[in-house]
Amino acid sequence: MAGACSCGIVAQRPLFELKLPQARPPSLRPKNHQQQRRRISSHAHRPRQNSSLHRGRLNSGNAELPNLPLLPSSKLEFAVGAQREYDSSAGDAELPISDPNQEEFSWFSVILPFLFPALGGLLFGYDIGATSGATISLQSPQLSGTTWYNLSAIQQGLVVSGSLYGALLGSLLVYPIADFLGRRRELITAAVLYVSGGAITSLAPGLGVLLLGRLLYGLGIGLAMHGAPLYIAETCPSQIRGTLISLKELFIVLGILLGYFVGNLQIDAVGGWRYMYGVGAPIALVMGLGMWSLPPSPRWLLLRAVQGKGPLQDYKEKAVAALSRLRGRPAGDKVSERQIEDTLVPLKSAYADEEPEGSFLEVFQGPSLKAFIIAGGLVLFQQITGQPSVLYYAGPILQSAGFSAAADATRVSVVIGLFKLLMTSVAVLKVDDLGRRPLLIGGVAGIVISLLFLSSYYKFLGEFPLVAVAALLLYVGCYQISFGPISWLMVSEIFPLRTRGRGISLAVLTNFGSNAIVTFAFSPLTELLGAENVFLLFGVIALLSLLFVVLLVPETKGLSLEEIESKILK
Repeated sequence: MAGACSCGIVAQRPLFELKLPQARPPSLRPKNHQQQRRRISSHAHRPRQNSSLHRGRLNSGNAELPNLPLLPSSKLEFAVGAQREYDSSAGDAELPISDPNQEEFSWFSVILPFLFPALGGLLFGYDIGATSGATISLQSPQLSGTTWYNLSAIQQGLVVSGSLYGALLGSLLVYPIADFLGRRRELITAAVLYVSGGAITSLAPGLGVLLLGRLLYGLGIGLAMHGAPLYIAETCPSQIRGTLISLKELFIVLGILLGYFVGNLQIDAVGGWRYMYGVGAPIALVMGLGMWSLPPSPRWLLLRAVQGKGPLQDYKEKAVAALSRLRGRPAGDKVSERQIEDTLVPLKSAYADEEPEGSFLEVFQGPSLKAFIIAGGLVLFQQITGQPSVLYYAGPILQSAGFSAAADATRVSVVIGLFKLLMTSVAVLKVDDLGRRPLLIGGVAGIVISLLFLSSYYKFLGEFPLVAVAALLLYVGCYQISFGPISWLMVSEIFPLRTRGRGISLAVLTNFGSNAIVTFAFSPLTELLGAENVFLLFGVIALLSLLFVVLLVPETKGLSLEEIESKILK
């Protein structure tokens, strides 16, 4: 995100705007070709004030202004980004100044490098949605198809949270080996674990084998949720990086919805839980083959070079080749070479006077500690306000709320999934307009109200099952405009550059650890305290999280990563 320039006016523009060059406003249309050429020439020679908007290609030694059409053209082009700057210092009819961060690319070239990593998030969401129906099928004497269907509350908790414990273990394992594996190989490994875990779970002859499969699948979740945002962020063009990372949350929601749909289709089948868990395996196979076809992250290759893991020139050539493939350019093209060189220079400077690989404890020092309190607090409250319980147990909650037939509960879960998808789309579209804090404050306040309604239903509104459904919809909608997408967006932008990788690893550990604990504890707590008191407890915690957001979480809308580090973390 670009900051405001002292010499210009920043005009807000839609994220994706289809513009026709011939339809320029009269005030910006040159009267003749000579006038247009004179303006381009004057822009080329006018001195610029020192601004972050003017760094990069425009200030490089071999910079060239892009060739502008002298005649109206019928060619369509996409203007991607949230801002466009106009120089107001030389009159009211100036041409727009090129943003050096606006990289030329084709949408076709960025689809696959986003899609295959995002499938890792989809498979995580699918596990959440499928488990909602699978817990009903697995414990039904008529539908289970097993002799060990009568699970205790602890055994049920292990089945539900087994993948989360695996994800927690995967998050622990990935920290020391992430730089060795690289983002691409990390995601390929995640796909292998997804395939093996899904297959073992669906074919399990007993509870022990089923739990082993759930653990392997969870290991895949841990690796995928660490590697996917890194690969997407490091390989996509800078002007759409925020959009694509936010869309990854949408893929998680799509996975949840897919899990609900499969559960709805198989809920009446004997052994339907096997199909629910097994569907993830072929999707993971597509993910693995897709990642195998993609190049490594160019930035990871440069990091390995500056860390002294191999000859600098060799890694640099590999990075140029990888970037050329990712952008659909000819091998070794000059544009990719210049971009790699521009990325390598600050990396060398950042690592010049530092140890190549810093200590894990850096995250708990100075500005990084402040960032971890904010990011870690958000992902912790994201889980301990009951989110995993509401999602994993959507079917049983609705069943106990009056939808006695398992199929009815599963169908209502599909409705919840569709609503979740809708609200996530709203958050993705509005987060850069409204800001992080307003969405967090409004969404968390709604979560508090919804949890109080759920508690009230179980206390004295039991004759009105629609209250439970409305409360669940309110919870899901508020979660998806607040904690769902914005917590991870804040995690990705709040840490200083040097500790960003380790900070994200620690945030993933916090997220999955608290998720596993809450998911496992929900059934025993419900038996001990009753559903009404459990949801009341979640409501009190949600109220505390609202105070945390109001008092400690800053607004980062419109700030560059460097501005966040210099203005908020100092």
